[in-house]
Amino acid sequence: MEPPSQTSTPFSLPVDAENKATEFRPLAISPPHMLAFHLAWLSLFSCFFSTFSIPPLIPIIRDDLKLTDTDIGKAGIASFAGSIFSRLAMGPVCDLVGPRIASATLSLITAPVILLTSFVTTPTSFILVRFLVGFCLANFVANQFWMTSMFSGCVVGLANGVAAGWANMGAGMAQLLMPQIYTLFTSLNLPISTAWRLSFLVPAIFQLVTAIMVLAFGQDLPSGNYRDSKRSVKNEKHNFLPVLFNGLTNYRGWILALTYGYCFGSELTTDNIIAQYFYDRFGVNLQVAGIIAASFGLANCFSRPMGGVLSDKLARRYGIRGRLWGLWVVQTVAGLLCVLLGRTNSLWGAVAMMCAFSVFVQAASGLTFGVVPFVSKRSLGVIAGMTGSGGTVGAVVTQLLLFTGSGFSRQTSISLMGLMIIFCTLPVTLIYFPQWGGMFCGPSSDTNPTDEDVEDYRLLE
Repeated sequence: MEPPSQTSTPFSLPVDAENKATEFRPLAISPPHMLAFHLAWLSLFSCFFSTFSIPPLIPIIRDDLKLTDTDIGKAGIASFAGSIFSRLAMGPVCDLVGPRIASATLSLITAPVILLTSFVTTPTSFILVRFLVGFCLANFVANQFWMTSMFSGCVVGLANGVAAGWANMGAGMAQLLMPQIYTLFTSLNLPISTAWRLSFLVPAIFQLVTAIMVLAFGQDLPSGNYRDSKRSVKNEKHNFLPVLFNGLTNYRGWILALTYGYCFGSELTTDNIIAQYFYDRFGVNLQVAGIIAASFGLANCFSRPMGGVLSDKLARRYGIRGRLWGLWVVQTVAGLLCVLLGRTNSLWGAVAMMCAFSVFVQAASGLTFGVVPFVSKRSLGVIAGMTGSGGTVGAVVTQLLLFTGSGFSRQTSISLMGLMIIFCTLPVTLIYFPQWGGMFCGPSSDTNPTDEDVEDYRLLE
């Protein structure tokens, strides 16, 4: 029950003592909470659309630029490598200037880069552009930071899951729409080389527009923007290095980074290779391969939010132990399904297995960020950045080991990726919070939780 003093608040949603919303209504657009939600997911959606606008056209680009399989593999690695540093840096930047400025600035800087795809003529320039475009995926950290700043602990898993899940659909929409955009240009009797180059005008303009919307209509906190809030003054009094050190020395952040590397990282890798996989192995045409690949990314509409909902429900009943068990079980099942995907030899069987894999691996991402907000309140941006970077590091490692001249067939590499998912999920069992416990142990009996600890978890006990 909300305190009586909250009845006179200017917010359309019920809020807690920090003015964070205690309800999540995704169909509403009321400021500041739900408007921030819609701006956050739409901005990140455009970044995913930009990054994954290239893979569905690779069969065409490959023939035009005379790319080898090694070139394509290196470009895939480059697209993820570009976001490793940017994601790690984005967390502290959000701590310093707020998620709105951080998100919009990165989108404005990287939007012109996608246009450079239209001018590539060599394998080296193609790899370089994919590297630079990947930087925009750091907007994911701002997305999750923004939701944690706007929504209370009782719904933060759901808010994070829906914001990231709807945004991740940008990868699926790119797989679906880019072949259609290319076909539209070819229907105008344009040469193939010109048609695929002009196609990249669409993601570049889209990303630019969403960045401007974030700047014009967004708000960092329920109480206002960072520069206007008391919190920004408080942050300026803190040394940046202690906040960074506090985050980097928290082992839970590193475990979550590893875990995220093999749920979201595996999702990124699959987005990069799945259209080409069905095109080459099962002989479908470019449009059909794009539709199949799109179904993988579009599952984020419900699968990642479902992970956030599950995390919150388990937490209400079992506390942090429920969040951790849910993460481990769902991600382990995702690994098993990935193994089976590589072993399935029929087209429709492979499509069905891919869809099942997508639901579980994307739900695992939602479950991961159901835990992140409780690792460190003081260094939330750093922990979010570490975890987000872990996703792209996992994608780079997987792409490098299995999909870049590894000598394995594509289907064997997919099965091996499933085994890596299972193995890299095991360290979740080592996460322990003295005040709340872990997967196998309850809270420490001789630990007195700090006020900050109680505040972080008060709505989940």
